[in-house]
Amino acid sequence: MGVASGAAHPKKSGMTTPPAPASLQVSCVQLHWARSLEYNVSRTLHFIEAAAAAGSRVVLFPEAGLTSYYFPYVAGLDPAAVAAALRQTCEAARRHRIWVIAGSLRRTSDRHLNLAHVINPEGTIVHEYAKVHMAGRDERKYCRGGNKLALFSIDGILCTLVICRDGRHPELYRLPAMAGAQILFHPSCSSDEIEAVCWKRTAGRAQLPVGPNSRIFHCVANTIGEAPDGKQTSSGSSFIREPGGIPLAEAGYYQEEMITAVLDLSRADRSYINDSLRNPPFLAPYWQQMLADLHARKDEPPI
Repeated sequence: MGVASGAAHPKKSGMTTPPAPASLQVSCVQLHWARSLEYNVSRTLHFIEAAAAAGSRVVLFPEAGLTSYYFPYVAGLDPAAVAAALRQTCEAARRHRIWVIAGSLRRTSDRHLNLAHVINPEGTIVHEYAKVHMAGRDERKYCRGGNKLALFSIDGILCTLVICRDGRHPELYRLPAMAGAQILFHPSCSSDEIEAVCWKRTAGRAQLPVGPNSRIFHCVANTIGEAPDGKQTSSGSSFIREPGGIPLAEAGYYQEEMITAVLDLSRADRSYINDSLRNPPFLAPYWQQMLADLHARKDEPPI
């Protein structure tokens, strides 16, 4: 498994960068949030193959999809086993020639990082993002937040990432959209007490669509299923939405499944984002400074 900073490789003399495609087919996979590492790896490899067979260029998995998000289990995982699971995922991306965005909880000297790994079709991790805003008692106990925003390229298309609760903080995706991102990838695990999950389903989505305030695509891979003790469940409802907020594909509440859609990138014009860059005029220089800071640290590895 190779790990790169996310920066593009220097172009060789005489080489030109191919233009970005006009469309991109994306799959989002909905998995159980509280299964074993071995089960999660098996399902991840299955759906990488399925997404490639469906013709998708990118497949997105849920938050902590490799390790699970069930902290009583994750806390006892051998870091070497987690690293091996990530290597298997990278090898599957290389074998099937597809971009993969997978999640894991990585132990550090100071708690865990909740990570999303962007893996290219050569099987190399080209970008990693650490969740910024922790959610729930267990995550606040076991994890700490990252200190950068996500901005990376897939086949010449600028993209960004947030993880679950991060989506409640619009600056985390609006700033990358100001920098040019047309797609937000949003791995999630909306596990909670049963009453809270019921509220999420009846009040809207566990993750609210971002297109209506940004004019970018929004791809969510969420989780399903109950905790081993039956005290928590997850809301499902993964979706792919176009920049006006219209659903292109949606998943159900209860089952593991894959949804797929073709993104017409001309629709992601970022018009609301561009308006924010200009008006009110007194904010414009502050946006530019924040964009400079975003670019300065976007390729730093989470530590």
